[in-house]
Amino acid sequence: MQFLLTTFTIFNFISILTLIVEPLHTSATCRGFCGNIPIRYPFGVDDGCGAPQYRHMFNCTNDLFFLTPSGSYKVQSIDYNKKTMVVYDPAMSTCSILQPHHDFIMTDIQSAMMPPSPDTVFALLNCSIDSPVLNHYKNLCFNISDHSCDELYGACNAFRVFHLLSNSSPPCCFTNYDTVKYMSMNILDCTHYTSVINTDSLKGIGPLDWVYGIKLSYSLPDTGCQRCSLSGGTCGFDTETEGMTCLCSSTMNATRQCAPGSFTDGGVVHTPWTVFHVVLLVLGTFLDLIIS
Repeated sequence: MQFLLTTFTIFNFISILTLIVEPLHTSATCRGFCGNIPIRYPFGVDDGCGAPQYRHMFNCTNDLFFLTPSGSYKVQSIDYNKKTMVVYDPAMSTCSILQPHHDFIMTDIQSAMMPPSPDTVFALLNCSIDSPVLNHYKNLCFNISDHSCDELYGACNAFRVFHLLSNSSPPCCFTNYDTVKYMSMNILDCTHYTSVINTDSLKGIGPLDWVYGIKLSYSLPDTGCQRCSLSGGTCGFDTETEGMTCLCSSTMNATRQCAPGSFTDGGVVHTPWTVFHVVLLVLGTFLDLIIS
């Protein structure tokens, strides 16, 4: 009987230590919003959340920012159905403001995973007559929805200064992202650029009413996230190995999906192992009282 008492007493002590060490309250390890922008897979603003391919690409202060070698770009919207994200370059010239010379640069993995969409067009402005896009690479320039980029000089206050300085419209070029990806503004020999999105629907709409920004089309890595989501988990990755993990709670992760039996009650996560400890702790205490 004394042996039984000692056994239960030791077990109770171990169980109490386990419950103390193991945190029961969930923590917001993967934030679901940054400002008014919802954060879902494959993106994440906390390390270990989302897909590792997009690791360290975002920063959440009061707003969500997309980080590239050329700067931080405010995320204006994310369409998870169409897999697009619209960002705004605060250093980019628009129809209403003229900004200093600036390049838009992405890393190789960013260019591969989330390049600007086909309906995002870059307008190169105030170009030299020696610009490569006006000579050897003039085939890179095109009109959009029956608009020529000369219209920007006449319609936009910010760009009208170029026309006034030269008494004519300086050369310009509508082109796609690959042009500015492989040739900097110095090589292109153009002083400014702007970018316009949704160019497929600009017919009959003047530059004053265009939407200026950069729309990125992202790809969804095939890591088995759907299986994790269906089990109630959040898709993430190991911060050391970058292997896929299913974040089930603040105390339990799984490789592919959450184990059945976990449940949440008022922000406290009870895993099957935690409930088992609690039951045995109560039983052991009860037996100790009877024996003593």
